[in-house]
Amino acid sequence: MATVTVSGKPAPSRRRSPLGRLLRLNWFGGALGWVWLFIVMIPIYWIIITSFKTQANYFITNTFAPPSDPTLANYKEVIENEIVRYFLNSVMVTVGAIVPAVLISFMAAYAIIRGIGNRFLRYTNSLFLMGLAIPLQAVIIPVYLIIIRLKLYDTLLAIVLPSIAFAIPLSVLVLSNFIRDVPKELFESMRMDGATEWGTLWRLAFPLTRPALVTVTIYNALGIWNGFLLPLVLTQSPDQRTIPLALVFFQGQFGVNTPAIAASVTLTTIPIVLLYAIGRRQLLSGLTAGFGK
Repeated sequence: MATVTVSGKPAPSRRRSPLGRLLRLNWFGGALGWVWLFIVMIPIYWIIITSFKTQANYFITNTFAPPSDPTLANYKEVIENEIVRYFLNSVMVTVGAIVPAVLISFMAAYAIIRGIGNRFLRYTNSLFLMGLAIPLQAVIIPVYLIIIRLKLYDTLLAIVLPSIAFAIPLSVLVLSNFIRDVPKELFESMRMDGATEWGTLWRLAFPLTRPALVTVTIYNALGIWNGFLLPLVLTQSPDQRTIPLALVFFQGQFGVNTPAIAASVTLTTIPIVLLYAIGRRQLLSGLTAGFGK
C-alpha cells in the first residue's frame, strides 16, 4: 500500500534497489573469508587423499593428486594397532572431565550471581577469573608433583583432574553472564512460590542457561580431546595413551608410512567434526554472549 503525505502526494518509495544492496555487501570481508577457507581446506584435503594411497604410490605420485587406486589398507592397519583402545581412553578422559567441570561451573556461577553482595563469593569470582590468566604450560611441573604425591601417575584420573581444573574458569565466566541475564523477577517469583535455592537452580536457571551449558561443554570437550601435554607428562604406559599422544607413537611405529599416519589422523578427527557440526550454532552464540558483555 502506497504511503500518502499530508498534501495528498504519494511519498517516494524507500525500498533499496538491488544495486544498492550489492554495494552495501562486505565484499572485502567475504573475499578474505573464502581465502581463509581455502587455506584451511588444503591440509584437510591432503590428509584425506593421502590416507587412501599406498606407501609406494605416495612417493611416486603428485602430493596433491587424488589416488589412482584408492585403498582402505591404511585404515585396517591403524585399527589393528589398538587405536580403538586409545579412542576409548580419550572418550573416558573427555567425558570424565566435562561432566564434573560443567556441573561445578554451573553451580558456582549461580552462587556468584545470586550472592553478588557476598564478599567471599566476590573473591571467589576473582579467583576464577585469575585462572584464565594461568596457562597450563606454566604449572605443568607443580601439577606433575601433585599427581605423584597423590599416587595417580600413569592413570587416566591423572589427566581428568587437571582437565577439570582448567575447564572451570572459562565455564564460570560464560555461565555467569548467562545467569546474570535472567530477570530477577523470575527468581523472586520462585521464592514467593516457596522454592528453595536448590529448586530454583535446577528448575529455573538450568533450563534458561541450557545454550550456555552446551557452549561450554562443546568448547571444553574439543580442548580436552585434543590435549597433548597432560597425557605426555602424566602417563607413561601404552595402555593409558590418549588419541593425540598415540599419534606420535604411530609415527614411530609405522616409520615413514605417511598414508597410515594420515588414516589415523582422519579417524581421530571424525568425532571432533561431528561434535562441532552438531553444536556449532550454540558454541558461537554462547561465546559471543559470554564475551560481549
